[in-house]
Amino acid sequence: MLFLNRTAAIMTLLPLALAAHAQNSKDHDPLFADDEILEVRLEGPFRMLQIERPDEVEAPGAFSFSAADGAAIKFDVNIRARGHNRRNADICDFPPLRLNFRKSQTKNTLFDKQDKLKLVTHCESESSRYEQTVLAEYLAYRVLSILTDRSFGARLLRITYAYTDSDTEMESYAILIEHKDRLEKRIGGKSVKTERASSADIRPADLSLASVFQYFLGNTDFSPVGTGPDEDCCHNQALLSSEEGLAYTVPFDFDLTGFVNAPHAVPNPRFRLRTVRTRLYRGRCFNLSQLPATLDLFRAHREEIESLIGNHPELLPPTRRHIERYIAAFYKTINDPKRVERNLVKKCT
Repeated sequence: MLFLNRTAAIMTLLPLALAAHAQNSKDHDPLFADDEILEVRLEGPFRMLQIERPDEVEAPGAFSFSAADGAAIKFDVNIRARGHNRRNADICDFPPLRLNFRKSQTKNTLFDKQDKLKLVTHCESESSRYEQTVLAEYLAYRVLSILTDRSFGARLLRITYAYTDSDTEMESYAILIEHKDRLEKRIGGKSVKTERASSADIRPADLSLASVFQYFLGNTDFSPVGTGPDEDCCHNQALLSSEEGLAYTVPFDFDLTGFVNAPHAVPNPRFRLRTVRTRLYRGRCFNLSQLPATLDLFRAHREEIESLIGNHPELLPPTRRHIERYIAAFYKTINDPKRVERNLVKKCT
C-alpha cells in the first residue's frame, strides 16, 4: 500500500482536477516574483509575543510598506508565534511569527492572493550574527529555486518592529515564506494528508534532488517520509501529489544546517555528528540510479549558485567566507568519484 488508505482514495480523484488547477494559476505571485529587499514596518504587541508565545491566539497588528510608485500601503494583520524549535524561549528570545493578512485589503497590491504567511525572524535580538543567519537561510531557499521550480518562494524583508506594548523599535532582516496553498497552485500539486509515506511513492528525481540538496546544506533535521504525531507528512519536507501519481517532495526550514551555521544549531543526535557543519548523506539506496543526473544538475548551476552568494551585498565577510568554503567543499566531494562513492553512495539508507 503506497500511502495510508485515506490518502490513496484521495489520490485517485486528483489528476483531472490538478491539470485544470495548474492551468488556471499564474506562474508566481507578485510578492515572490522579485528578489529586491522589501522595507516594511510591522506593528504589534511583540513584548507579549516574546513572553507568552501563543501558537493559536492571534494578536492585532499592522503591516506597512511603500509600493513601487511610492504610495504608502498599510494592512491590518493578525500575528501569532509559530514553529517548534525556534519558538522555545530557551533557544530564541524572539519567536518566528505567522502573519494573517486580509485578502480584501491585499487585492491588487504586491500582496495580492496572500493570506497566512510564515515569517522567519532573527531569533536573538540585537545580534548581528543572527541577522546573518536569516540572510543565509534566505539564500538556501534561493539556491533551491535555482535548481528547481518546485521550491518554496522566499522574500527577504528589512523590518522595523514597532512594539505596541512597550516603547521599543527594532530593525532586523526576516523572510516571508510562500504558503503551501500557493505553492500547490503554482506547481499543480496538492498536499497529501498522511503522517507517513513511502519513499517509493515520491518522484525519483525529486527525491534524489531533495536528498542531495539536504547534503549540500549539511542538514539532518528532515524526513521525506515521516513526521511527528498529529502532523502531516513530512518533517521539513512538504509532500504534494502530482499528475503522475507519484508525489513531489519540497524541502523547507533550514536553520539547523551547516550552510546557515546558526549559533543554536545542533545535529540530530541519532547520527552522532559533532557539528551541523559535518555533512551526512541520507538518500535512499534504491534511488541511486538518479544520483549522477542530480550531481550533474548541481555542477551545471555551480557558477550561478556561487554568484548568488558572492554578490549578495548584505552578507558580512565572515558569513560569506563560511558559505563559500562550505559550498566549495561540497563541489570538491561531488567532483571526485572516490569521494562520491565514499560519502554518498556508501552512506545511502
